[in-house]
Amino acid sequence: MPMFSIPLSGLTASSTALATIANNLANQNTIGYKQTRALFRDLFYQQIGQTGSGDPIQVGAGTMIGTIDTNFTDGSVSPTGVPTDVAIMGDGFFVAQQNGNDIYTRAGNFKVGADGTLRTQDGAVVLGYQAVDGKVTTGSGLGALNLGQGQVSSPSATTSLQLTTNLNASAKVGDSYNTSLKVYDSLGGVHVVTFTFTKTGTNTWDYDASLPTGEGTVSLPSGSHTLTFDSDGKLTTPSSNINFDLTGLSDGASDMKGVTWKLYDATGGSSMTQMAADSATPATAQDGYGSGMLQNFNIGADGTIEGTFSNGKTSIIGQIAIASFPNVQGLRKVGQNAYVGTLASGQAALGAPGSGGRGTLGGGALELSNVDMATEFSNLIVAQRGYQANAKVITTFDEITQDTINLKR
Repeated sequence: MPMFSIPLSGLTASSTALATIANNLANQNTIGYKQTRALFRDLFYQQIGQTGSGDPIQVGAGTMIGTIDTNFTDGSVSPTGVPTDVAIMGDGFFVAQQNGNDIYTRAGNFKVGADGTLRTQDGAVVLGYQAVDGKVTTGSGLGALNLGQGQVSSPSATTSLQLTTNLNASAKVGDSYNTSLKVYDSLGGVHVVTFTFTKTGTNTWDYDASLPTGEGTVSLPSGSHTLTFDSDGKLTTPSSNINFDLTGLSDGASDMKGVTWKLYDATGGSSMTQMAADSATPATAQDGYGSGMLQNFNIGADGTIEGTFSNGKTSIIGQIAIASFPNVQGLRKVGQNAYVGTLASGQAALGAPGSGGRGTLGGGALELSNVDMATEFSNLIVAQRGYQANAKVITTFDEITQDTINLKR
């Protein structure tokens, strides 16, 4: 008698194949989705005899889905310009944590949560290495990446300054010229240092420096505070840079010891001149800066996140981590573009993008699905024909069974 279980197994397997193809097509626009395929395998066999030469005569019992594997090849990368979008180019998965459990994803359409941390669209916290003073240490372990606007760039106290100044050679003895510039203390506070130049004789000027009343004290080096110029208007005395201190600052910042007033550059040229022209300071420079708030950031190929702050400075504020697995086919899909590790996948190996065989990242871009519509429609036709063939076998077996029943009539 015909065995209806054989074509029924074909119908079941073909139905699963059709569902797999349908899921691929449904997710062709899903960020980071990986195409899957259903692979058949035959079932057990019944031996009904053997040939004269001893070869077994066997009848198969049908088919089943042997596996549904995943194609982890890269999808196309689409630039978006959104700083929180990240694409993986090569092997690896982003690491995120939700409800205390680690999950892995290829979908890099992240967002900054209300607490300032980088998160997936479902609210899972994206993990990486936080930077300390602009440096990332991967040995410190994974943690949340804080990219909120509350990030602060620490101030840096001024250690050197320069005045590009001309003193009027035609000035009378006793004439003075004042110029000033801003400097920063250890707290990022701004102080205006005023330099006063007083002509005391031919080619000779005394200098002094001060802070506003009650704001602190400027301590110049002991001895003569005199600038001497030659007949060409070039500075001759002092012959080196001047160091001075700013102490007793009213905002409680640390004393600024040894601030260098750069009178000369590396080639020996001076920024101070005495020419028969109006006294003027067309340019000033100093190396300190105040604190700044994070304004924007970008993500590099190695996962480093470089922030730009309101004080004009840039600094590394973190690095996105990447996980790789010994057997990616062993990962279990849990929906929402996420996977979890299993015994079959092996332990996740965590590290920086571009290291240990891990892929690199593309900031401001997303990895699209790797589903090819033309391939899926071809597979759909094959699966449909398989389903139709098995359905035809059932109707044929039904006719044979009916014929057998009718033999008694």
